[in-house]
Amino acid sequence: MVDAEETWIQKTIDRLALDMMLNFNKHKPIVYNTYQLYRHDKLTLLKADHNIALTQGFILGAKLVRGAYMEKERKRAAEMGYECLIQPDKQSTDKDYDAAVNFCTDNIAKIAFVAGTHNENSCRLLAEQLDEKNITHNNSHVYFSQLLGMSDNLSFNLADAGYNVAKYVPYGPVKAVLPYLFRRAQENTAIAGQMSRELGLIITEKKRRKI
Repeated sequence: MVDAEETWIQKTIDRLALDMMLNFNKHKPIVYNTYQLYRHDKLTLLKADHNIALTQGFILGAKLVRGAYMEKERKRAAEMGYECLIQPDKQSTDKDYDAAVNFCTDNIAKIAFVAGTHNENSCRLLAEQLDEKNITHNNSHVYFSQLLGMSDNLSFNLADAGYNVAKYVPYGPVKAVLPYLFRRAQENTAIAGQMSRELGLIITEKKRRKI
């Protein structure tokens, strides 16, 4: 999985990821690129990359996320005087994220995707779409993913229901990993009540195990 970074370096990363997919994703998904749907252009780029995959005969690997560099992106765009690529509000991000999930499930034969989200509604939406479109829960082209140590209640229940689940593990020197974890924690606090609800679930489970 190739992580998405700031907009001013992302185009090169996207090109490298597609080149690797052309080489390695002929028969099964091995390489996945990340699509940050808090960018207002990423849904369009996802569809364009799907067309490239169809034309050149490989499976598109996509990890769908909302995004992580909003403050930095807006500050840099304002300072340098160019149009910011970040969505105007969270509702627009949610709308494009849901549309991206819908597009991937509609094209499941040639897109393998990972729904990287701690959002309960997003997980529910994808689960419902799989049933509506007669896609098996364990289809190898569909994975749910949460960060290790976060939203384990979602990961456990999805896995228990037969869905493919991956726990995403950041690895590296502490200096490099901590900023990544801080961004994830900030994202989780943006989902109203999720952190306190998750803490409550952990406390309840600890009490249950003592009985």
